[in-house]
Amino acid sequence: MLDFLVQFFSDYGYFAVFSCLLLCGFGVPVPEDITLVSGGIISGTECANPHIMLIVGLAGVLIGDSTMYIAGRVFGYRIQKLRFFRKLLTPKRFSQIQKKFKQYGLGLLFVARFLPGLRSPIYLVAGMSHRISYITFIVMDGLAAIISVPVWIYLGYFFGDNIDLLMEYVHDVQKGIYLLLGVLVKVTAEDNHDTGSSGEK
Repeated sequence: MLDFLVQFFSDYGYFAVFSCLLLCGFGVPVPEDITLVSGGIISGTECANPHIMLIVGLAGVLIGDSTMYIAGRVFGYRIQKLRFFRKLLTPKRFSQIQKKFKQYGLGLLFVARFLPGLRSPIYLVAGMSHRISYITFIVMDGLAAIISVPVWIYLGYFFGDNIDLLMEYVHDVQKGIYLLLGVLVKVTAEDNHDTGSSGEK
């Protein structure tokens, strides 16, 4: 996948990276982190500039994410009648995401950026709920993107000449992200439990 994307992006530049990130936002099973890393790799050549690539990366992920939110906002529960969205957001997954929103609130929007496979369904439900404004959505998603996008792009930019070492770093960063998310979820759950216990007294 990495070799293919690097070659593809080298041939078609920023537009290819942007288009691929839009597909990621639409729920197409293309690894967003590898897409961004590939964009960073070609930025280490004469094909692209890393700082422009960063802007393209941010635009791609935010517009892709916004599309899912807006689709949920505009079509509401009717969107589940469409085959693609019905597969993406099954009744079971919809119910689970609703429970997670009640449990973690807006924090779920921030965490969703780091959850491949769940990102798009979470953004759909956020729009469908009509309880989260677009401004709130884009702020939470943007804060997470400001962290994730530069990490992947500059990782590819600085270590693209050694693919084996680069992939080791990619896996290490992924593990670190999941570890931090696990701690964050645990702390949030404990806070909610303590708040609930205090309210019952």
